[in-house]
Amino acid sequence: MTHHRLSRRGFGALALGAALLPATIRPAAAATPEEIKKRGTIMIGVLTDYPPFGGTDANQNPAGYDDDVAALLAKEMGVKLELVPVTGPNRIPFLLTNKVDMLVATFGITEERSKQVLFSNPYSALTTYILAPKSAKISGPEDLKGVRVGVARASTQDSAVSAVAPKETRIMRFDDDATTTQSIISGQVQAIGASNTVLAQLKENYPDLQIEPKFTLRAQANGMAFRKQDTALRDWSNDFIAKIVANGELNRIHEKWFKAPMPPLPPMPQF
Repeated sequence: MTHHRLSRRGFGALALGAALLPATIRPAAAATPEEIKKRGTIMIGVLTDYPPFGGTDANQNPAGYDDDVAALLAKEMGVKLELVPVTGPNRIPFLLTNKVDMLVATFGITEERSKQVLFSNPYSALTTYILAPKSAKISGPEDLKGVRVGVARASTQDSAVSAVAPKETRIMRFDDDATTTQSIISGQVQAIGASNTVLAQLKENYPDLQIEPKFTLRAQANGMAFRKQDTALRDWSNDFIAKIVANGELNRIHEKWFKAPMPPLPPMPQF
């Protein structure tokens, strides 16, 4: 596997590194499975600033859930993998200007984006839960009566918790995910509304708290993305996703990065 190294010191350097990439990456000349096999290499765009979906390792090479899925895809196709770091804003431009063959980059399937790109069936989900210690007797919204629940102010989890919580729930709003997470670590709140990325961090860094998902608030389906004309590559990737779901390989990747079994994938959104 070949990585394009991304030197970064904070987000400023990350943006600078991403800005320099277009001049150094050779164009992806073809994007049907047969043409990619003939070329011998597949170029896949991945995030490097959103762990554990897409982050970097100690050597600043891409590492995460998406990267492992991309590696498995290249292995299944029988070609060499080149991971190309992308950012949220430049994912679609990199794809549409042929700098990558496809994206495996925590890309939520939305109606607006589907006007520009083709999406595969979901291979991951950005899921928002009510998280609490294993000992907490919470299994649904009705169990939040009188419970102190932390959320990041004005976030999607704030609106999701506000929509289902009984009026007796004490919703405590914090400035961001980091301070919300700290609130359950310190015991300031009894539960939080947060995503599976926060759950992975809590399991990794605070296993003694035994934080677990109590119920799902919202699941954003993430798909691989392709240029509109690349239907054959999309269809091949859908077959690949179905295979790794059925044989348990996708669940193994999920357990590696999120320290929990993979929940059922959300259905393909219909627009």
